[in-house]
Amino acid sequence: MSKILRAGLTIAVIAGLIGLYLFFHYFRSNNFKGSESKTIYIHSDATFDDVLQIMKDSNVLKDISTFRTVAQLRNYDTSVKPGKYILKPGMNNQQIAGKLRSGDQDPQKVTINNIRMISDLAGKASRYFESDSITFLNYLKDPEVAASLGYNQDNFLTMFIPNTYEMFWTSTPESFVKRMKKEYDNFWTQDRINKLTANNLTPTEAYIIASIVEKESNYTPEKPVIAGVYLNRLHAGERLQADPTVVFAMGDFSIQRVLYTHLKTDSPYNTYLNTGLPPGPICMPSMASLEAVINVDKHKYMFFCARPDNSGIHVFAETYQEHLKNADNFSKWLNSLNIK
Repeated sequence: MSKILRAGLTIAVIAGLIGLYLFFHYFRSNNFKGSESKTIYIHSDATFDDVLQIMKDSNVLKDISTFRTVAQLRNYDTSVKPGKYILKPGMNNQQIAGKLRSGDQDPQKVTINNIRMISDLAGKASRYFESDSITFLNYLKDPEVAASLGYNQDNFLTMFIPNTYEMFWTSTPESFVKRMKKEYDNFWTQDRINKLTANNLTPTEAYIIASIVEKESNYTPEKPVIAGVYLNRLHAGERLQADPTVVFAMGDFSIQRVLYTHLKTDSPYNTYLNTGLPPGPICMPSMASLEAVINVDKHKYMFFCARPDNSGIHVFAETYQEHLKNADNFSKWLNSLNIK
């Protein structure tokens, strides 16, 4: 065999070995087997070794060593980026390292609803993001943060519109609030503002009323009617006399029946003692309750009372005498059930 032929064969073998090396390290699937994606979370202070440990603990890779080699060749070991990353089945080292190195994190759905106070919002937000609840609470309770956006600590919650949003896991409390302000501006369209203006309401006032409507009824069809009652009383200069505001003022959310003694609770949130709206919402209302205030029913009802059954639906009255009859029926029903 000639020297040229031997050299050619040697080169071919070396090239083949290099090709196998590249295939094995770069292009062969190194992800887990199966049809489901896996999610990893890389914290802001994570090192390359931390990432390798996360990969190992999560059983993401079939071969850690080949990933380490490719990641180092791509300088990922010196440029770790935090985030939530979804790794799909069949991904190779090249694809995994590229995704992580570029910081191409995957967004997540963040649902904001069923919240009573800012402190609850902080707790719920922390479930979706890297920052803990204390970090969120300190930021959301900072008076300067609320003031910079035109709010105070009582009404700051009115800036948060209930919905499901897509955000990154690494979103900070500051970026979260900034995003919520953007969603607030998007929600309050000129058409919605015009409807509020026709009823002499601001978005903040509408939100506060909606929060009361939210706690008064779970039956969506009657929410615009209840909202109409409160607007009628507000415009007539009458106290709202909303039981949910008394519960909020007392801070005892286990109360099933508001009694006369409860109505004496000294608080700006007690609408039995104070005329007008409370200084802030008593919860984050649902979208249905917000829309009920925006598209309020026009009627002459000034009172409403729960029906004496388990329907959760209310009966409405224009006069106090009619309301007293409805309230008496409901009270007798509660007594029959021994609800105190």
